[in-house]
Amino acid sequence: MNSVKLEFVSNLENISFARSAGAAFLHQLNPTISFIQEIKTVISEAVTNAIIHGYQSEADKIVTMELKYDDLYLYIEIKDQGVGIPNLEEAKMPLYTTRANDERSGLGFTIMEVFSDLFDCETEVGIGTTIRLQKKLPIDAEESEVA
Repeated sequence: MNSVKLEFVSNLENISFARSAGAAFLHQLNPTISFIQEIKTVISEAVTNAIIHGYQSEADKIVTMELKYDDLYLYIEIKDQGVGIPNLEEAKMPLYTTRANDERSGLGFTIMEVFSDLFDCETEVGIGTTIRLQKKLPIDAEESEVA
């Protein structure tokens, strides 16, 4: 199994860094363009949630991102030590947002679930939130495209 673990401050500018780092880590697998786009999207959603909701946009906290893969699957974990989610089932509902004034769509969890084969969220109020995703790797080399 290959893996990488990154820690970065909860600055909104680091969302792009996290997306790019995830794509760079997977590049050696020669993934499809659509696979990379989906992974970049779930990373964006999870990191954005950690920064905006978990840390309430405080730019001096730490977000941890870990990516691993084996012969069949990619595993992603995004973790914050923020405020946690008081009602996870409500937060997972499509279009639910606590930040409507910030023009948030409330689709983050839905997008992460759609682009994942397995999706899990552990959260505790006052402790933080951990998002775990699993996605089957595109293994047919003939279908792979350089991302």
